[in-house]
Amino acid sequence: MSTYRKTVMDNGITVISEEIDRVRSLSLGVWVNCGSRNEEHSTNGAAHFIEHMLFKGTKKRTAFDIASEIDSVGGILNACTGKELTSFYVKIPDYHLSLAIDLLADILKDSAFDPEEMEKEKSVILQEIRMVEDTPDDFIHDFFGKAFWGGHPLSLPVLGTEDSVRGIRRDALLEIFEKYYRGGRLVLTAAGCLRHDELVSLVGEALGSVAPAEGGNGQDAPTPTARVAVLEKDLEQVHMVIGSPGHTFSDPARYAGFIVNTVLGGSMSSRLFQEVREKRGLAYAIHSYLVSYRDVGMFGVYAGAGDEKVGEVLDVIFAELRKLKADLLTDKELSSAKEQIKGRFLLSMESTDTRMTRLAKNEIYLGRDLSLDEAISNLESVSAEEVREVARSLFKKDTVSVAAIGRVTEDDIAGNMPDL
Repeated sequence: MSTYRKTVMDNGITVISEEIDRVRSLSLGVWVNCGSRNEEHSTNGAAHFIEHMLFKGTKKRTAFDIASEIDSVGGILNACTGKELTSFYVKIPDYHLSLAIDLLADILKDSAFDPEEMEKEKSVILQEIRMVEDTPDDFIHDFFGKAFWGGHPLSLPVLGTEDSVRGIRRDALLEIFEKYYRGGRLVLTAAGCLRHDELVSLVGEALGSVAPAEGGNGQDAPTPTARVAVLEKDLEQVHMVIGSPGHTFSDPARYAGFIVNTVLGGSMSSRLFQEVREKRGLAYAIHSYLVSYRDVGMFGVYAGAGDEKVGEVLDVIFAELRKLKADLLTDKELSSAKEQIKGRFLLSMESTDTRMTRLAKNEIYLGRDLSLDEAISNLESVSAEEVREVARSLFKKDTVSVAAIGRVTEDDIAGNMPDL
């Protein structure tokens, strides 16, 4: 049995917990409404840079102290920066809750941003950027995003670029940190063996002095249009992403979108995997995926294939998109997709990490708890006709973009673009 509770502190920090008595661990995360979307080209990579710097020492802890305190109790400490959110999270045995909160509060309030450490970490991040650029099946997503979102901040890569990271100064990091790491922009979520009242008391003592946040996000949503973007590079494969505008995190139509994704390319039994890889042997890797933000979304298909197979792969992908727009799913297909989504969802809920993350995203994007029963009910209510209507809204000729990296030209891609 689990219990959901929520408390908003005087300074605006939201504390949410899910008490789960059957486990002896807990996952605790602090979520910050700040990501690469909040940057400009000149400061691109700053949010990710701040994430790194918060592990490099505080007024009372060295970088080694931060790592060793969690290691010494068998816990896990990590962080992640995305387009809209940055998170810092800990997984520990339940009896070390106070240690976890003290450590997270220390790095969030009193990180030193030591200039010498910053220069060393800048070098580390530059290596991270180069690693992504050397991994085309990763880099294609940044390359696609740059084309798809146009000049909007969502087009900026989370890591930044070599030029932008080299140019970031300490005062710029501190300015962004002071603006976003504040009260109403912070959500603390915890799932596992804990008591909410104790959690709120500890958070109040540790983070009650954090100043309230000022101002909102103040940013319009982008309006993607159809584009073709190609980076010619001498690779053994051509890596491609075909993408179109998708659903926001709060859009009820996203449940039908989940089914479209599952049927099209969400698993080894999906249409694209079976048709492109199993039946035709055109590619080793092909899948579809969904990305949702607060006011926009994206539906994507990734494929990696030999340059001589690009045209045929595009033909097959677009043929499957047309089928989803034209034909209703059979009762068996619809039921199977729903069961697959439900099964993965329920299995993921065995993890306190997943539950902690879900608490945070539901609060940030929906402003409320979305129960497991409600989510499953929303999925079950989707009809085959709704799936087809969502496919028709997703896959339009004037909004589908294609990006590719490899031994291919823009004319090769544009000339092989089938109709929708």
